[in-house]
Amino acid sequence: MKLLLREEAERLEEELLSPFASLSSRTRGRDRPEEPCRVRTEFQRDRDRIIHSKAFRRLKHKTQVFIAPEGDHYRTRLTHTLEVAQIARTIARALRLNEDLTEAIALGHDLGHTPFGHAGEEALNEVVPGGFKHNEQSLRVVEVLEGEGGLNLTWEVRDGIAHHTGPVKPQTLEGQVICYADRIAYINHDIDDALRAGIITLEDLPQDCLEVLGYEHRQRINTMVLDIIQNSWGKDHITMSSRVQEATDTLRAFLFKHVYIGSRAKAEEGKAKRMLKDLYYFYLEHPELLPPAKRPEDDLPRRVCDYIAGMTDRFAILQYQKLFVPTGFPL
Repeated sequence: MKLLLREEAERLEEELLSPFASLSSRTRGRDRPEEPCRVRTEFQRDRDRIIHSKAFRRLKHKTQVFIAPEGDHYRTRLTHTLEVAQIARTIARALRLNEDLTEAIALGHDLGHTPFGHAGEEALNEVVPGGFKHNEQSLRVVEVLEGEGGLNLTWEVRDGIAHHTGPVKPQTLEGQVICYADRIAYINHDIDDALRAGIITLEDLPQDCLEVLGYEHRQRINTMVLDIIQNSWGKDHITMSSRVQEATDTLRAFLFKHVYIGSRAKAEEGKAKRMLKDLYYFYLEHPELLPPAKRPEDDLPRRVCDYIAGMTDRFAILQYQKLFVPTGFPL
């Protein structure tokens, strides 16, 4: 008897999901057509490809906010990604959207992030011709850099990855869910990490925001998630109520002022930025040390940018030490 598991999954999507959901059977497809899987839907295949990629594994050694923290419980880019996926799936399931598409976008949205978090992004943005944005690099990872010619993901996943941040909204509701889930995750886990590090205290947080969102980590996440579900139900877009949105934005502004800029959490950022810039200029002068070009049309600055953006924190430090720090003369 021939297995028809994928067809059954596609039938269930059409039967159970919202009219606003993205159906895997109606994907806009891949750049390179492939034979369908007998078991998995197209979005399930994309999720699996991202999880098995090298870029995904490297996220465990990339900074979220705290550079080289001594404690074991501070978030990394990988744990951030998993928290985004969890929050996004909760929202997608409640709204009867496509959970597999939502999860694939969530797992892939930060694949292009640099070492040392946004400090690394700022460093490359200052030296790379045309600038650098991590969402654009994430798209480049899945389209070009990972594997042989990219992962060949569906259009919907690539659209969600490319537009999870910035002025252009994703064209699917699943992608729009990621925009909110990303912000919910980092606002709340960055508060949690900053409290653990002693950068701020609970009393420092804007009390009017806590009255709206909650005084505990789980309460704030729950309030934001439930508000999105309630205000997005039956609509062709994802949204928050003005009251919760204002409190969320105020908390985010507080983090920028007291944690992201000028706090002890950012004390090492200047060193990290200088390190990546030095590596960038060094590899421009020594292209023979770069990996082979992925595409013939990629110029040298693009290749250097790809190499450095793909580094983990510890690999960048190791390369810097190897290239710039004297090791002493053996006697």
